Amino acid sequence: MSPLPLIGKNLALHGRATMSSIYKDSNWGFFGMAINGIDGNEDTNYYHGSCFHTHTELSPWWRVDLLESYRISRITITNRGDCCGSKINGAEILVGDSLANNGNNNARCGLVTSLPNGGTQTYDCGEMVGRYVNIVLKGKQQCLHLCEVQIFGD
Repeated sequence: MSPLPLIGKNLALHGRATMSSIYKDSNWGFFGMAINGIDGNEDTNYYHGSCFHTHTELSPWWRVDLLESYRISRITITNRGDCCGSKINGAEILVGDSLANNGNNNARCGLVTSLPNGGTQTYDCGEMVGRYVNIVLKGKQQCLHLCEVQIFGD
């Protein structure tokens, strides 16, 4: 996907985030909470406290509830920069109104094919309608981490 201008309001800032699990670091504790993905802070260093991080598990996912349905035009994600950036490759970005399978059955807005450490990418959703935005690594046994998710629409 090519970069798109970030026009409109970031709907994610007022949403509620959750995820399949939370990684507990032996030195830092529960540091990578789901809310970190929509805190407005694009710092890409996990240890600065603005990224989310699941355990290593099968099909890890992260979701934001926008609290009502919106027409979503684009979604921008910012990858972790201090390490492990390739772990996001293959993630699906989903939009919809269903919570079946934790929202992981909703329609796909985008597929992350390659995003370098600290990289930011915007995905055009073509005015998809939904209350929930999920990011999931379907069928993969690994952790999921990102540092910011921005959702634009009306």
